[in-house]
Amino acid sequence: MSNLLTSPTTPATGVERSYRVVTYGCQMNVHDSERISGLLEEAGYVRSDADEADLVVFNTCAVRENADNRLYGNLGHMAAAKSARPGMQLAVGGCMAQKDRDTILAKAPWVDVVFGTHNVGSLPVLLERARIEQESQVEIVEALQTFPSNLPTRRESPYAAWVSISVGCNNTCTFCIVPALRGKEADRRPGDILREIEALVGGGVQEITLLGQNVNSYGVEFGDRGAFAKLLRACGGIDGLERVRFTSPHPAAFTDDVIEAMAETDNVMPQLHMPLQSGSDRILKAMRRSYRSEKYLGILDRVRAAIPHAAISTDIIVGFPGETEQDFEDTLRVVEQARFASAFTFQYSIRPGTPAATMPDQVDKALVTGRYDRLIELVNDITYQENQAQVGRTVEVMFADGEGRKDAATQRMSGRAPDNRLVHVNIGEHQPRPGDMAMVEITRAAPHHLIADGGLAQVRRTRGGDAWQLRHEAPPASAGVSLGMPTLRRSEA
Repeated sequence: MSNLLTSPTTPATGVERSYRVVTYGCQMNVHDSERISGLLEEAGYVRSDADEADLVVFNTCAVRENADNRLYGNLGHMAAAKSARPGMQLAVGGCMAQKDRDTILAKAPWVDVVFGTHNVGSLPVLLERARIEQESQVEIVEALQTFPSNLPTRRESPYAAWVSISVGCNNTCTFCIVPALRGKEADRRPGDILREIEALVGGGVQEITLLGQNVNSYGVEFGDRGAFAKLLRACGGIDGLERVRFTSPHPAAFTDDVIEAMAETDNVMPQLHMPLQSGSDRILKAMRRSYRSEKYLGILDRVRAAIPHAAISTDIIVGFPGETEQDFEDTLRVVEQARFASAFTFQYSIRPGTPAATMPDQVDKALVTGRYDRLIELVNDITYQENQAQVGRTVEVMFADGEGRKDAATQRMSGRAPDNRLVHVNIGEHQPRPGDMAMVEITRAAPHHLIADGGLAQVRRTRGGDAWQLRHEAPPASAGVSLGMPTLRRSEA
């Protein structure tokens, strides 16, 4: 079996097996998919974006109701493809796999492997076992055994990277199923995190985002409540690391030492994404969110006093069980006062297994939709006003891949300002690469982006841009070799 694991081949052809990963959900899932890709490439699979890949892995989310519908709909579509292609395999992992387990095979018996959030590293062995035994494999581990950053990783970007500082969550929000699926919070040691960041920077990464379900509770597991602020300051001492971001903090644990670290550490960006969820204190209590609207707004005031140009974004849920018109009006009031640069807004949906699912006074769907539309209108108005206030400012944009593809017709590329606002830039005759940077003046604003019409005086070519160019000019990698950034193993010494 060991030979097969290092160089899997399509049966009867001897051709290397290709894979494709389909990701649903949050940044945690995106980063987990990078690990899945790294594992598969280390085992000899070759990445493919084509529909006819030999292996398709669905990395799932369980937070929203439509996640179930999307998964089972896609699995239904894949049934015919799998039937027509002997040897093709399907795998389902992530939060929904952890939650549904045998239900997935009951609804889609053509799935070959089901694996959970705590045993991503088992995927190559489970695939091989399913192929040899010609039988579906289900392996769900109840608790974290090895911190996932130990696993090989195929980074999607050569100049920006996710870095997990913790996994799991100790909170008990009544609408959230994540703690049941990812377990209690487990923190990495600061030295392990910093070594990973230094290795990434050595390979060309210039922006990192620290990831955790509640990043600002980092350190509680090993008895240091000031650990997150210290980690931010330590990131400031890494040569070549230009931008540091983090997501997501919890308002209940957000302390002034973090604000001070943000303000005093040059490479920590003036951006904060902090979920509000509701502006009603009554609903926050029902949600088991251990803060109230006054505390939340007080944090924003202190952040803006220390970092005047900070852009603050949030998450808001509309229609939580028992929400009255007055509760919703309280949310609109807080949104008006908070002046968010952007907001991710959601209509509440029942998630089986959460306390909120069985609460009385579930709100009528039509009423929720009406409130949601009103919230969206207010958020968009405020976002547009906040963007208009940026006109005339000069900011440094880091050009980005994906959202930053060059538009030859308009000579425009897109990138991110330090506060993470999206900026469309007139590049003129310049040829910036994703990862390169330039100072630009904001000349116009739209509700969801900024525009720099004035062109570029100069492009700062970066090591991140060099890494992007190397990845895109290099010949296709052979089996077992990660494209672009090296496949890394992090030790937890």
